[in-house]
Amino acid sequence: MIKRLLISLFLLVIFVWLIWSSSGRKIQAPTPKPYLSMVQEINPSDSLERNIVGIQPFMDEHDYLQPDIFKRKIELYLQIARDSGFLKSNTLVLYPEYIGTWLVLQGEKHVLAEKKTLNEAMSTLVMSNIFDFSLAFFKTKEKDKAAASIFRMKAKEMAKTYFETFSSLAKDYQVYITAGSIILPQPAVISGKLSVDPNGPLYNVSFLFDPEGNIMGSPIYKNFPVESELPFLSSGESKDLPVFDLPMGKTSVLVCADSWYEDAYLNTIENRAEIVLVPSFCPGDSTMNNPWKGYSGSITPTSINESDINLLTEGEAWKKYALPGKISQTSALVGLNIFLKGELWDLGADGQPLAYLRGDTLEIQAAEQAGIWSLNF
Repeated sequence: MIKRLLISLFLLVIFVWLIWSSSGRKIQAPTPKPYLSMVQEINPSDSLERNIVGIQPFMDEHDYLQPDIFKRKIELYLQIARDSGFLKSNTLVLYPEYIGTWLVLQGEKHVLAEKKTLNEAMSTLVMSNIFDFSLAFFKTKEKDKAAASIFRMKAKEMAKTYFETFSSLAKDYQVYITAGSIILPQPAVISGKLSVDPNGPLYNVSFLFDPEGNIMGSPIYKNFPVESELPFLSSGESKDLPVFDLPMGKTSVLVCADSWYEDAYLNTIENRAEIVLVPSFCPGDSTMNNPWKGYSGSITPTSINESDINLLTEGEAWKKYALPGKISQTSALVGLNIFLKGELWDLGADGQPLAYLRGDTLEIQAAEQAGIWSLNF
């Protein structure tokens, strides 16, 4: 009798969980808004025929709940860039780091977008996917098993939406797109398409799409993860960073913190790249105006002068030690660093574009929220 009662109670709990888990997933997400506060042609085009369009999107949690909503949000900025006359025959578009990472919300309960903190949102995600999460959890070996398990169990859906979005937009707008970055397990490019191995190590990785909608070359791994990434992300090797031979010039892509390290520029120098692109994400509100606390994460870059700690602001440190301070050591003519902005739980986001052209760091007009900039060269 007691055994039957326990079985019945267990089945009831499972039934209630199934109802709760499936509820709130099919609701239509709100129509995305661009929150655009700046569109700027940084320098006159005159007779210059090449340009980089940097897109600083302003993302919120709802933008990631459904594949069609995500694509619509990403496309809004391309439409505005086209209408502004920025998209030409030799245009290279740059989106920021982590633009695809929060596709981890895709297909989930919409209540996750209403949570106040990232931890609350991820806790609900885990509980509503407890069986898939548990399977991933027992297989993972990373220090932060929870984060690693979440990204592994969502990897195939995330990769599919990320690839289909940027492949379609590159083709529709006939431009090359450096598609920010996304966290994926053991990503690989096979015949221009993206594949993942959910059992492989996790990477913060970027890809470059051509106007045919294919991924060019190999994945662009982040080689120097920051402190928040180290517990669950693996790192690439600087010697494997690709240099892309594009119509507008040989191009290197360094994911965020990599731009602080001399080693990350070795292939740029060896292959005489003309263009260096840096997709970034800087968490926290007003972080760039705060005193710089020094480098945190992988081994401290050798070029850093520790006397600058608490003397420079975070923003000043980026200008001194990242792209603007390193690119002059290469033969590159032009460089652009773009940051992700938005309201994503309690993460915060800061940063404004850093633009370099022929030996000079250019002044840009800052955007409080989203912005689009065209850098001609």
